[in-house]
Amino acid sequence: MTTYFYKAVTSDGRPRQGTLTAPSDKLVVAELRRQGLTAVYVGQQASKGVELKLPGVGGVRKRDVLFFTSEMSTLLNSGVPLDRALSIATELTEHEKFRGVVGDVLRLIKGGKSFADALAAYPEQFSGLYVNMVRAGEASGSLGQVFERLAEFERTRDDLRGYIVSSMVYPALLAVVGAGSILVLLNFVVPRFAAVFSDSRMKIPLPTLVMLEASRYVQTYGWMVGLGLVALAVVLYSYVRTQAGRLWWDGFRLKVPVLGDALRKAETARFARAMGTLIANSVPLVQSLSIAGATLNNRKIAGGLDAVAQGVKRGEGIASPIRRMGQFPPLAAHLLSVGEETGKLDEMFHRMADVYEADTKVSIRRFTSLFEPLVILVMGILVGAMILSMLLAITSINEVAV
Repeated sequence: MTTYFYKAVTSDGRPRQGTLTAPSDKLVVAELRRQGLTAVYVGQQASKGVELKLPGVGGVRKRDVLFFTSEMSTLLNSGVPLDRALSIATELTEHEKFRGVVGDVLRLIKGGKSFADALAAYPEQFSGLYVNMVRAGEASGSLGQVFERLAEFERTRDDLRGYIVSSMVYPALLAVVGAGSILVLLNFVVPRFAAVFSDSRMKIPLPTLVMLEASRYVQTYGWMVGLGLVALAVVLYSYVRTQAGRLWWDGFRLKVPVLGDALRKAETARFARAMGTLIANSVPLVQSLSIAGATLNNRKIAGGLDAVAQGVKRGEGIASPIRRMGQFPPLAAHLLSVGEETGKLDEMFHRMADVYEADTKVSIRRFTSLFEPLVILVMGILVGAMILSMLLAITSINEVAV
């Protein structure tokens, strides 16, 4: 049995929230329906500890947008009018800053703006993909279906982002702790051990001598090396923030063994999911390419989509320009060729996203399975060498004493 956190509304639109214990979220929804409530969000109860804040602009988290989208999908598909749905969503939103954003969107709609234009007033929270999807939904009268697809898009993207972050936390923590342990040994433990030899004329074993010199170097020049690394990081960060620097950095990341493959597949999945969602809502192909490109994190890959758009304008379709672009895995072009031949390009983009989201997880697991033992091996060798050096020195002292 699992405890689920839910948000729901009554038949007269009043918000309700709480927890229910059930074997699955579907049974929670059924129980809420039996109580006369319409489920807006059902998920595992949030931790009371520190919350991992995903990147967001202006203090608004990506997860806030996901919850808002899920709430709007449920309300609109239940026949709730748009203004009433936004009013309910405002009451259900817990994050104060995002509540203000939703409230202002409602105010703009009441002032005569379209829903898409009202969302476009907050580009930092609602991407071009989001706004264009809503605009297409307003034009076709299928706003509920659009929000359902947007909720699925945001959910899958959030799941993939969360998987990548959680998978990389342990290896990064392992490397930091290992490096910190080596520095502590060289700065505090080895100097005390070296005091034993300071007044002795005995011949110091070579491994011990190397360790003592490394400790002396770290104590004398360590702050300079640290300061140099910080300066290098600042310069690199400033360069990466430029257009040329970002292109170089994104290209370099794609060339990193194992990790580069995982990043390429993650970007392919993100691109395919965005394209499938846009095309399914009748957004023109060239416009979809521009919007989907803006959702990518890697500027090297996104820049190649301009040539793809030109190929589409020339009537070449999308599969051939994607193949010539050479930034996506080869299978992507073959899947899109099949999609063009069968007239189900949106379905093929979604299938392509499923394939590469699964491949991304496999690649991340492969990277962590290689990186973790490598870090442990390197740290083990270094610490083992230091311990062996100390033992050799102690053995030498005993021999002299005899």
